[in-house]
Amino acid sequence: MLLIKRNLQFMPINKTVFMRSFFTVLIFTSLFISELAMAQESKIVDQVVAIVGKETVLLSDIENQVIQLRAQGYYTSGDLKCEVFEELLNAKLMVNQAKLDSVEVNDTEINGEMERRLNMFINQIGSEEKLEEYYGKSIPEIKVEFREVIREQLLSQRLQGEVTSDLKVTPNEIRTFYNGLHKDSLPLVNTEFELEQIVINPKIKETEILRIKDKLREFKERVNKGESFATLAVLYSEDKGSAVKGGELGFVSRGDLVPEFSAVAFNLDVNQVSKIVKTDYGYHIIQLIQKKGERINCRHILLKPRVSIQEKRNTSLKLDTIKLEIDKGTLTFKQACWKYSDSEDTRLNGGIMVNPMTGKTKWEASQIQPKIAYAIRDLKVGEISEPFESEDENGNPIYQIILLKSKSEPHKANMKDDYQLLQDMTLNKMQEEFMKDWIMNKVKNTYIHINDDYKNCKFNNDIWKVE
Repeated sequence: MLLIKRNLQFMPINKTVFMRSFFTVLIFTSLFISELAMAQESKIVDQVVAIVGKETVLLSDIENQVIQLRAQGYYTSGDLKCEVFEELLNAKLMVNQAKLDSVEVNDTEINGEMERRLNMFINQIGSEEKLEEYYGKSIPEIKVEFREVIREQLLSQRLQGEVTSDLKVTPNEIRTFYNGLHKDSLPLVNTEFELEQIVINPKIKETEILRIKDKLREFKERVNKGESFATLAVLYSEDKGSAVKGGELGFVSRGDLVPEFSAVAFNLDVNQVSKIVKTDYGYHIIQLIQKKGERINCRHILLKPRVSIQEKRNTSLKLDTIKLEIDKGTLTFKQACWKYSDSEDTRLNGGIMVNPMTGKTKWEASQIQPKIAYAIRDLKVGEISEPFESEDENGNPIYQIILLKSKSEPHKANMKDDYQLLQDMTLNKMQEEFMKDWIMNKVKNTYIHINDDYKNCKFNNDIWKVE
């Protein structure tokens, strides 16, 4: 489905954090879509394995994360279930304490983090439609299912941030940490890219917009005369994820939908068909199915205006001309970006592309969208790609040129090339040690109950050895 708020708030997940670190609990469910698929395949009989304050750890929590880690090729010489269990105990303690301390996260933050993670998987699989088809759920359904998971993670992350906010590392501490690492313990840094882009949005003719609106008015009239909205959605809606379900989204709240859509949908009467609604994804008509308090279930039909072949050619030629100006030295890439690019996110910073998975400017090959990866495959540092067609985050066509700003070869981390990475590792180690002491103090004043099946786990932190 294509109605998610595009309200990105990048919350970096640091690649230097490892399994035995407390912070990996924030990583496990960042791959929540994969876990969803695996949970569907393995119907786990649930039970409460532990209680931490007023929070519970379920057997399914452990099993799903074990499945995910094994699928990723994670190896441990210990008991993987026990390792995951301990991380979950740490996480639940954090959530419990966050609630006691009245730490809060709002809907905007939850939606932003959900969107960041969804974008990561959409980029990997190719499109929203492919993602929904693969998992057999619309994106709003995925959002509803994992909203509480995201909320708890953000609560835990915020409390952790507050607790460790005063911790800093000095250059001497970083150097000491680096020198103390065994050569075999130095992380391997994969090939990383830094990219800059210029984006131009091809224009849509007014006649095409009128055609789309006329078609939606026709659908509305046909429904009012007795035809099935669901059948029309299956046949014509361009939201493939919901079209197979007759356009149905499942129960969603206002915060799960873009404002333009929710403003209309929540004011409909049951079975009423809306006026035409414009969003960043195209044009919709909506039919309300059911309302339960502050949540609704509705159907919609989405049509997207088409960009003409001639307009696509014109846009590509414009980028060709811009590239020629840069190659001739008439403009720098940054100047051209400021003058011509339609991407507000990158135009303001000279075209630099920020990696949503890390909040930084470096990208590993697996994190780059396939069309961009193909465009830069033969580029040398400093060269610019040929214009190519791609899609923006809303699935609309765009044209881009990409400058390969830098490219590193795989190597062991070193102080010269990877200072930021080593700084993060040093700080993470300091935070881990601090949080271990913090958890120890909190456990003393928190009700803990662990099922007999897990009491014999060999925990890294002895505080979880509850009698």
